Amino acid sequence: MITKPMIADGQPIIETLALEKAYHRTKPVLRAIDLSIRAGERVALIGANGSGKSTLLKCLIGLYPITGGTVRTFGQEFVRAPSPRQRADMRRRTGFVFQNHCLVRRRSVLSNVVHGLLGEPGSWRAFAQSIAPQDWRERAIEALAEVNLADKALERADALSGGQQQRVAIARALVRRPALLIADEPAASLDPVAGREMMELFIRLCAEHRITLLYTSHNMRHAAAFSERVIALSDGRIAFDSSSRDLTDQDLTMVFGAEAGDG
Repeated sequence: MITKPMIADGQPIIETLALEKAYHRTKPVLRAIDLSIRAGERVALIGANGSGKSTLLKCLIGLYPITGGTVRTFGQEFVRAPSPRQRADMRRRTGFVFQNHCLVRRRSVLSNVVHGLLGEPGSWRAFAQSIAPQDWRERAIEALAEVNLADKALERADALSGGQQQRVAIARALVRRPALLIADEPAASLDPVAGREMMELFIRLCAEHRITLLYTSHNMRHAAAFSERVIALSDGRIAFDSSSRDLTDQDLTMVFGAEAGDG
């Protein structure tokens, strides 16, 4: 069983104050973002293309420098960009899952999961499972068992279906034993049935291991059904921050217009 992260539920895990991000001085991407995400929450981040969802995810964990305001993640505050030590700590405590899987297709499933330990001390050994320490390989097999793929450990990643590859990506995130799991459109590349199964897997694993989940989605059914809270971005600002059970068609229309009912 993967060790549960020692962060008390209900305590802030991410906070921002007046966060701003611009790639060019005259073109702000994020404007005056104030938010607080508590440990143990499941939060969906929605918004039309270009609203700043993916940029916000990366700003919250220091992958992108911010232009203004402050970010506090895991209790560590930074302005503009985290220090190298802060960045390393955030990386160790955060798992990432993205819609294109980001697997090394010609390597084994097990090696791809071991890659999740890059950034740990001595992490050159995470380049391949054959040179990884025994306890790292055991952690990787354990993570694969969590997503029902332990029997595929020695197969090449490109031999798996799209849904299986996404589960490998989840295992690679879980092997870090994260406190926070960030997923950018995790079900977008899957068919509806596989996409729903994927989201159900996310929810089950995050609940079992008390992992905070923050994910983006264009699928409004997924946003409403698999989160406790929905934050919507529009034109780089927070349009609304609502409990999922209180989400209305009017809320979605405000963000997506006529496309809101197409999810």
